[in-house]
Amino acid sequence: SKSQRKREMTALQKLGEQLVDASAERVGRIGIPDDLQNAISECRRIKNHEGRRRQLQYVGKLMRSLDEEDIARINEAVESWKGQSRADTVFMHALENQREKLLSQETALTEFMQRYPHADVQQLRTLIRNARKEISGGKPPKAYREIYRLLRQIMTEPSPAKTVLHDTESEENHEP
Repeated sequence: SKSQRKREMTALQKLGEQLVDASAERVGRIGIPDDLQNAISECRRIKNHEGRRRQLQYVGKLMRSLDEEDIARINEAVESWKGQSRADTVFMHALENQREKLLSQETALTEFMQRYPHADVQQLRTLIRNARKEISGGKPPKAYREIYRLLRQIMTEPSPAKTVLHDTESEENHEP
């Protein structure tokens, strides 16, 4: 019906809008046709509200000319971006919670070191002490932010102990 076609057109236009809002690198990895890629790039450059609205309609028109496989591939890519950003947000919140726990509980550093033995305990202790001084003295949160950066680095890199153990096991398996 006409209403159904209009809903489909609106959905494709919204999908096109999500492509415009995404980074050029992400959109480039999808493998969309050049004319659609150019229209998306042009839409990013347009700042005028009405001009941008018209360009988004043009992007929607180009989206309607794509076949079902291309639309499904684009839709799948956009959905995976949403999942990626949700996972990043959850990880960021976990880092923030860990930082607060380290600053508020005395035993938290010991627990953290049990989970991440490859972490530099002295550097963490110094940062925690400095962050507590910053908070109590009303100073800018330099060490507070540095704790976050260090936690992100520690929690994303693989443990060297596991890597060494893994390498030793693989050497034993390959000996004649």
